[in-house]
Amino acid sequence: MSHLNLIGHKKRKRGLRVFRFKSFGEPGYPIEFVGPFRENVKALLEFGHLESNSYCEMPSWSFQLELHRHPPFHILLLIIEEPVEASLDRHCKHCQYIGWGHHMICNKKYHFLLPSKDTVTAFLNCEGNSDNGAGTANGKSNLMELQGHIMHGVFHSNGFGHLLCVNGVEMGSDLAGHQIMEFWDRLCTGLRARKVSLNDISQKRGMELRLLHGIAYGEPWFRRWGYKFGRGTFCVTQPMYQKAIEAIQGLPLGLLGYHFGTSNRDIPIIFSRYQTLSDHSLVTLGDLFHFMFELKSRLPKDNCINTYNQGILVETTCRWSPKRVEMATRVIVEALKRAEFRWVSRQEVRDAARVYIGDTGLLDFVLKSLGNHIVGNYLVHRSLNPVTKVLEYCLEDISNVLPNQEGLVMTNPKVKARYKINRVQLMKDMFYLYKYILKDQKLALSTGIFSAIPVATRIIHDSKYLIKEYCGEFPLKVELGLEGMLNLYCTISLRSNEDADEEGSRKAMPPYECVTLKNNATIDELKLEVERNFKEMYWGLRSFVVESVLNLNAKGTDLVFGHVEVGHKLVFKGSIKEQGVIIGEQIHECGLTNHVVDCPCGAKDDDGERMVSCDICEVWQHTQCVRIPNNEEIPHIFLCNRCEHGIVLLPSLP
Repeated sequence: MSHLNLIGHKKRKRGLRVFRFKSFGEPGYPIEFVGPFRENVKALLEFGHLESNSYCEMPSWSFQLELHRHPPFHILLLIIEEPVEASLDRHCKHCQYIGWGHHMICNKKYHFLLPSKDTVTAFLNCEGNSDNGAGTANGKSNLMELQGHIMHGVFHSNGFGHLLCVNGVEMGSDLAGHQIMEFWDRLCTGLRARKVSLNDISQKRGMELRLLHGIAYGEPWFRRWGYKFGRGTFCVTQPMYQKAIEAIQGLPLGLLGYHFGTSNRDIPIIFSRYQTLSDHSLVTLGDLFHFMFELKSRLPKDNCINTYNQGILVETTCRWSPKRVEMATRVIVEALKRAEFRWVSRQEVRDAARVYIGDTGLLDFVLKSLGNHIVGNYLVHRSLNPVTKVLEYCLEDISNVLPNQEGLVMTNPKVKARYKINRVQLMKDMFYLYKYILKDQKLALSTGIFSAIPVATRIIHDSKYLIKEYCGEFPLKVELGLEGMLNLYCTISLRSNEDADEEGSRKAMPPYECVTLKNNATIDELKLEVERNFKEMYWGLRSFVVESVLNLNAKGTDLVFGHVEVGHKLVFKGSIKEQGVIIGEQIHECGLTNHVVDCPCGAKDDDGERMVSCDICEVWQHTQCVRIPNNEEIPHIFLCNRCEHGIVLLPSLP
């Protein structure tokens, strides 16, 4: 029986074991994770329900996970074991893109899926078509390839993995993005994964969260779970990424408001709105986005807060009466209405108002207090000029909200709604700034500090491959085990069929594995155990034979414990006896490297971005680097600059 039919049901089928979603993957739940990755996965699968594979060659197990008990609701975790023989492509493109192309191909992959209702429906329809002869031969392969899962992660049997997708509430999931990531992080930690990569393409209301979160916090959203810059496309490096973040974070709001205010009056208004709400100074663009993210987390879902002041608060101890303060305020507004320019300096406003009010102390008090206040039909804005470093004032006419009405505009509910902030309005403001500051293509043609914005955003966009190191090269502590067992770290070095140099051989060395054997085991027994472990793990080592142990002068009958100290690392030299394995069938994730990448950006290998090959020299380059827009098809005939220049220099035919 398949449990896929149970997805989306609030009630579980009687008799099935249910696990708590919030605890799954913690130590002891459902197992004690004590061994290396491959052993922990096998132990975990013993607690799963073995799915019927009458329609599929790949074994799979399901776990019922309880989200909450009242009301009851469950989701399904599906683990699919993919043998290399059943893979459509034995090479892993995700390993190539992240820079792990030198890793050996593993015998197995383990797919961890939280299927959504939509993907399960599509899969079951495909399965039904397959039963009628219209589907594919491999139903589970279809499920893994479907897009839209709540979560999809894959591990190689050596402990390296990739998080392929996370779809939270915005994509129709019952789980928020942070809940999915916490679940995934518990799995990786418990299973003792080595390293895990992901491609950060996260979106928030159509905006790149990598860019927004980078400006607000100086790091990607996934940094909350320890994921850091792993590799950039187009040869972007970690220092470049960090400088791009700092450049955009440090943009002064005053300078931005002054620059955009002449052509876009909404941007200074948005700046002023949140500067009024903040209890501390918002000076830079990084300050503003950080405050907006923090404010969003504190805002109630339905309620609003005012972004303006309905009047200057006059305390009882004030030396001026409320009537005199109100009169001075209206005089200042009238002076701003008569001003020749939209933004007027504080001194100019003060001088114009002194014609009618001689009390300069009163004028100074009102000018100090006035900012984001509604007076009559006008909203008064205040901002610091980034060039002159003096305060400036301007008016926003809000009478167009209710035309042909005078007087108490401030008390009208429609006007109040416009100048109140809730989560929806905050996200609209954020999208507006994202569109007209961070994604404004016109800035590429500008000069000075603003020309750096498109360059910096491009670098952040290209810094999308992140990595978290869980256990690294040594996932277990090497020690003298219980019951007379000895744990050692071992790896192998291939003796190439072409007698490659020592450096080339060491590049092909797989990660160290923990090998367990009795403390009275001999060197020959250790060699056999190493052979067994690496044959079981790597597809290209199925005929691997250990020939010697580097830096260890011992006979085969000697005891291991007499020559090797606990914690010592061993490298075993050997060869693959099956003819043609290394040359004819590539055993590494990068596959056959018969194409050359030499891009103007400096890239020397495939990073997952779209590329084009020169029809003469057959060298590959990024389409973006050779000025082929992403929205255009690759031309049928393409010549790189080098070949095109060479043709031009050829002598003309007679």
